[in-house]
Amino acid sequence: MDFFTHPQGLCESNTVGSGTRIWAFAHVLPKARIGAECNICDHVFVENDVVIGDRVTVKCGVQIWDGVQLEDDVFVGPNVTFTNDIFPRSKQYPEAFGRTLVQSGASLGANSTILPGITIGRNAMVGAGAVVTRSVPPNAIVMGNPARITGYVDAAEHAPASIEASGPRSPGATATSVSGVTVHTLRAVPDMRGNLSVGEFERDIPFKPLRYFLVFDVPTAETRGEHAHRRCHQFLIAVKGEVSVVADDGAKREEFKLDNPSVGIYLPPMTWGIQYRYSADAVLLVFASDYYDGADYIRDHAEFLRLKAGDGEARV
Repeated sequence: MDFFTHPQGLCESNTVGSGTRIWAFAHVLPKARIGAECNICDHVFVENDVVIGDRVTVKCGVQIWDGVQLEDDVFVGPNVTFTNDIFPRSKQYPEAFGRTLVQSGASLGANSTILPGITIGRNAMVGAGAVVTRSVPPNAIVMGNPARITGYVDAAEHAPASIEASGPRSPGATATSVSGVTVHTLRAVPDMRGNLSVGEFERDIPFKPLRYFLVFDVPTAETRGEHAHRRCHQFLIAVKGEVSVVADDGAKREEFKLDNPSVGIYLPPMTWGIQYRYSADAVLLVFASDYYDGADYIRDHAEFLRLKAGDGEARV
């Protein structure tokens, strides 16, 4: 066998990839499947119905129960707790254990707890001690009990294009690091009787909309968006309160804070958009270039990346 098991380790499985190391007091049951170049540290237990991909690190004190799958390049920190039965009773077993999937590149911080039946998205980061009760989107950073999204990996909050309510600015559009995404300062007219902000379609806003919608009364912990459009253009304005917007072109990701009704963000087709960190009074206005069409939505980030790699859909 071309994998290593420490003399005080017990590996009963023959389905272990090349270069994997299983250290002292670890126990791998016979039907478990472990990929290549993994590091299974001391005092790890791996049950039968477990699949572990390549280059996975499992630190000390972790038990991986039936129904758990770890894809390639996952990091599991010390004493992470997986579960597979939402209502456990002694000597009473469900017909099927909950399936838990940790997608490629995700990291689980020390002492975090992962409830059954959820997915930790690609490249997500779970903070130390977090209790994850719901699925985590790709690239999200979650912390707390219950875990909440606090940020996104590689989405700089303080990039030059981030939006600050720092007083009057000249109208115009500013490019960002995300392909095609622009930040627009609209004309503002202050007046003692009340302020006014105005934008003209196909001039200040780079398309003529066929639809608008408002998002409001969003609980602070919730996340909206999390999709891309194949053909539809969008323009976002926080007409009240503040909202954080993440824009992702498949290669670059940037985060913006909308907190001024005279500032908007243009999201072209084939841009992955996320809105979160809504203030309690936030009202987000979105102009869309097309009528609603469910087929225009891309709701899976992995599919979005595949389409981007293949040059996506024809753009309008």
